[in-house]
Amino acid sequence: MPLKITPPAGAGSIAGRTVGRTLGTVERTAKQGVRWALGHGLPRTAIVRSARKGDLQGDLILSGPGSHTFDLVDLFEEFRARGPLYQGGFSHLAVDHEVIKEVLTSNDFITGFFAPDESGTGLLARAASWSASDVFAPLQPPSLLATEPPEHTRYRKLVTRVFTVRAVEKLRARTEEIARELLDDLEKEAASGADVDLVTRYCGLLPITVISEVLGVPVDLRERMLELGKGAALSLDIGLGWRTFRDMEASLEEFDTWLRGHLEYLAEHPGDDLLSQLVALRDDGDRLSERELRAIAGLVFAAGFETTVNLIGNGIALLHDNPAQLEVLKAQPDLWSNASDEILRLDPPVLLTGRVARRDSTIAGQAIPRGTIINTVLAAANRDPAVFTDPHTFDVTRENARDHLSFSSGRHFCLGAALARMEGEIGLRLLFERFPDLKLRDDRERHPTRILRGYSHLPARLS
Repeated sequence: MPLKITPPAGAGSIAGRTVGRTLGTVERTAKQGVRWALGHGLPRTAIVRSARKGDLQGDLILSGPGSHTFDLVDLFEEFRARGPLYQGGFSHLAVDHEVIKEVLTSNDFITGFFAPDESGTGLLARAASWSASDVFAPLQPPSLLATEPPEHTRYRKLVTRVFTVRAVEKLRARTEEIARELLDDLEKEAASGADVDLVTRYCGLLPITVISEVLGVPVDLRERMLELGKGAALSLDIGLGWRTFRDMEASLEEFDTWLRGHLEYLAEHPGDDLLSQLVALRDDGDRLSERELRAIAGLVFAAGFETTVNLIGNGIALLHDNPAQLEVLKAQPDLWSNASDEILRLDPPVLLTGRVARRDSTIAGQAIPRGTIINTVLAAANRDPAVFTDPHTFDVTRENARDHLSFSSGRHFCLGAALARMEGEIGLRLLFERFPDLKLRDDRERHPTRILRGYSHLPARLS
């Protein structure tokens, strides 16, 4: 008689769970691959092909990783010579201050890469929807960076009060105290004769400590949050390699896991910080969903330090390399605030930002069909000779330095702009007051990113 094998009790359910887990893993990996392809793989392929065909836009983006903004000036001027709107192989591009401000403030243009598809049948839009992750991501709804009114208006209203000029001024004394504490630590290190990396030991720690206190982040987690923030910031870049993309998503996932737990804790043990207020908040009687809460909290956290890290680092390098400007600031310390804006103008933390036409429109006298992408090069607008005299000169006395577009414009104006300005002013002033003779080493390093602009390492001798 045939051999009959009886599976152990529960074997079927175990096998089913195993298959389910395997299929779940396959689906997660597939979705991650689609996210990478849409946000990085396909754009990178298009950029490379475009550059090979002589497209200046491809040249600009490919020149980004590790480069200094000064290295891109010739390209900016070549674009400017070609007219107000350059039509590249995969999008339009603007470098003029007036044109960029028009795009950023127009209701005809929205963030993202796809125009609203009323039929819902757009292949790329459907792929993006299918592959979307539940993990907090700065460029994925319901993030403030990826939503439009009325949702954007509602979300922003909830957190704007933390970043108003008046609210930021209340943080000034504590920010100075934190900066002095960090400088005390640097002074101890400098006394031993050791060189110090100013990015990791100062530029990053100052803003992360300030925003962490505002948001109620435990002290022992702040350096880890800074590391995760650096990894997550790559999500704002374009053309990442597959391995870098996976590392970036791992940082986002770890941050998201911590954020979920922290918000749950605050629901049971509220404090007087912003996140506790958001957890308890009802907006016109309608509580924020858990996902909305995470998206808002995550972006507020990022807005509170990412821009400032690069502002302070870029400012240290500019002032070190232009000692005459540093002497002006020593003689006229009331110019430090203006100096922060001049640094933002000349070496902005973000190279460009994109918008897509939600309907047929007109920009700079040109017809722009619905669905057209326009990349606005903020760094080039900041050097527009029609707005700034001697635009490539670093001048801390420049009267209209604040007219830069480094914080964008319109409804997506940088949430943390006032905080970044204040921290930049204090961070730079106190550093150079404490260490007037600091010397940067020649082996400073820029971020290996295309869109985000700043230093990853600034080794210095302080004494």
